[in-house]
Amino acid sequence: MKAVHFGGGNIGRGFIGLLLSQAGYRVEFVDVNDELVRLLQERGAYTVRLANAEAEETVVRNVTAIHGNDTERVAQAIAEAEVVTTAVGAGVLKHIAGAIAKGIERRLALSEKPLHIIACENAIGASTRLKQLVFELLPEGIRERAERFVAFPDAAVDRIVPIQQHEDRLTVTVEPFYEWVVDRSAMLDGYREIPGVHYVDRLQPYIERKLFTVNTGHCTAAYHAYARGGENGYRTIQEAMGDPSVVAEVHGALGETGAVLTRQYGFDEAEHAKYIENILERFRNPFLTDEVVRVGRSPIRKLSPDERLVRPLTIARELGIETPYLIKAIAAALLFDYPEDPEAKELQQTLRELGVSEAVARYTGLAESDPLHARILDSYETLKNNNPHTKGSAAR
Repeated sequence: MKAVHFGGGNIGRGFIGLLLSQAGYRVEFVDVNDELVRLLQERGAYTVRLANAEAEETVVRNVTAIHGNDTERVAQAIAEAEVVTTAVGAGVLKHIAGAIAKGIERRLALSEKPLHIIACENAIGASTRLKQLVFELLPEGIRERAERFVAFPDAAVDRIVPIQQHEDRLTVTVEPFYEWVVDRSAMLDGYREIPGVHYVDRLQPYIERKLFTVNTGHCTAAYHAYARGGENGYRTIQEAMGDPSVVAEVHGALGETGAVLTRQYGFDEAEHAKYIENILERFRNPFLTDEVVRVGRSPIRKLSPDERLVRPLTIARELGIETPYLIKAIAAALLFDYPEDPEAKELQQTLRELGVSEAVARYTGLAESDPLHARILDSYETLKNNNPHTKGSAAR
């Protein structure tokens, strides 16, 4: 059995590739990093280490790699595969769609054996989006057959990967916890389940549970930690989670998103409270080294209407749930001025040139007439004036 996985990075090797290999697949990674591809081809194996006291290790075998620029080889691998997965970043899907389309076309010319393509990205509906990109490139006569024999089930994935410091380029450290949830209703008849994957008939609740808990909590910790000292403040999320004031902000925000999730999807309140505590313990894991500036990067994307801060905020309003902590998390995100992050630079430039109100409207989609807009502005001014790092900063 063959699996093709796009993205040989830490999540690709330490999570998706690991589970596929353990399920008995020969995993062929597709990547554009010359050194990574060469090493995977030469060794055919790599080590995954758990970020815990035991530092348990698993050797992942029966793997290789194809350079992403070798479209012919990539297409042939897809034509022969049972499953194709991705972990490249949602913004990169458009760059791999061509090779996937070519692989599907070649496959359907040889057989009608079902193929499942699963985008394991940190985004809602990533597989659906990938399907749209791929189908735009398929010849019209192929699309109808592809609809019948190629499936793109959406998925939710969750595993924290810390900063990597290994002499061996292929070794990857990951936290012990993981969750990979796949939409069973989109699978084709006769599919083979991958051990360790949770198949559900309704994926949306699990996607939003992860997005509104893990991702909301992670960036809330990062933005409040950064606001307390900038680059000279807390270096890691683990350090920040030792500050009771940061923990209070994270816990408060997750209490609000938790109210949204239990009200909207019927999650058991007690079970969800345990889920939140589990997430907080993951953030505290002393064997992880997760930089505040890494978690906080791309603030424009994270402030967008369908993302981890604004989406639960607007749903909460529809449900009559108060959200003072989410408001503060959004305000703290506006103060993220890390100079090495392109989105942070753009955000700060917009704040300086157009002002806070215009920036909030532009990036969150909340109009100036929206009461939530005014509350974010008030919280922004309060945070900026009360924290040494942000006091007197550019935007007013």
